Amino acid sequence: MSAPSTVLITGGAGFIGSHACAELLDHGYELIVVDDYSNSTPQVFTRVQRVAGRFVGAVYELDIRDRRALSAVFHRHAVDAVVHFAALKSVSRSARMPLEYYDTNIAGTTSLLRTMQEHEVHRLIFSSTCSIYGDAAHGPLDESAPARPTNPFAASKWVCEQILADVCDRRPEYAVMSLRYFNPVGAHPSGLLGEAPHDPPGKLVPSLAQVASGQQERLRVFGNDYPTPDGTAIRDYVHVMDTVEALRVALDRLGDQSGMRVYNLGSGEGSSVLDVLTQFSRTTGRNIPYEVGPRRLGDVAEFVADARAAARDLHWRPTRDLDAICRDAWRFHRLHPHGYANSPHRPKLKEY
Repeated sequence: MSAPSTVLITGGAGFIGSHACAELLDHGYELIVVDDYSNSTPQVFTRVQRVAGRFVGAVYELDIRDRRALSAVFHRHAVDAVVHFAALKSVSRSARMPLEYYDTNIAGTTSLLRTMQEHEVHRLIFSSTCSIYGDAAHGPLDESAPARPTNPFAASKWVCEQILADVCDRRPEYAVMSLRYFNPVGAHPSGLLGEAPHDPPGKLVPSLAQVASGQQERLRVFGNDYPTPDGTAIRDYVHVMDTVEALRVALDRLGDQSGMRVYNLGSGEGSSVLDVLTQFSRTTGRNIPYEVGPRRLGDVAEFVADARAAARDLHWRPTRDLDAICRDAWRFHRLHPHGYANSPHRPKLKEY
């Protein structure tokens, strides 16, 4: 199979999605994007164009669960492959509103697959998560580690992976790669693209940037009683640019073979919350006060990737360290302290 040239990206206005758009445009792909802007803004595409020097071919505002609208996009464009980002992704919110997460993430994926089948598109990159591994044993996790999801977000992604594996088992024309991300963070080095959620950030690095800039009084650390060296949770932080470079290589190689393949994307190094706080303070030259609160529902002590399979098969290894992550995230925040400030208001999700 030849490498795909026209790619449909679901959720392409989001944090990883927008960086992926810039990366793929820079490497000659033609892109079609669909997004409902529930946690993003269409204004990001002017920035993508400035970074890549090229326009996204077409952008449609729609919910991928709307099969009629989604099918119309496939009808208008000769799509070779799909990169599927569109999903709800907060661990803590998923614990409070599980029905919304299962409906959006699982029904969205099945709607996409049914529409792809209708239009005879059989190549897909699926954005998955290390959270699938759940409360696993300490140490780097490879792709053979058992799935033990501890929250509805992780469970919804695991169900989607099982659906994809079943489709590939029964339909040999499908070629699917599931990329299990380990905490993508940072920003584009230009400062034009970064993480700009509509709601107050629930992730560590954007929260650190707000404290460093005085927008928040202090960082809230969720738990200091984990079985880790300093008591705070350990995660494998990987620069978003390393992440989308891996995705682009995966897309280049998607046509090499049919079936389902799964890859961890991480640095292989764990950093605790206090490790990242110390590095961010050092990088920015700002004092970052913090307070300790209770653990968040669904969080686990440690996630660190064994990404040797991606190194072996995709010839990919991350090249940016924690200092680069902090430096680029801080640059974006200083240039855009309120995110994409002129973005239109979107209604918040109702919590059940």
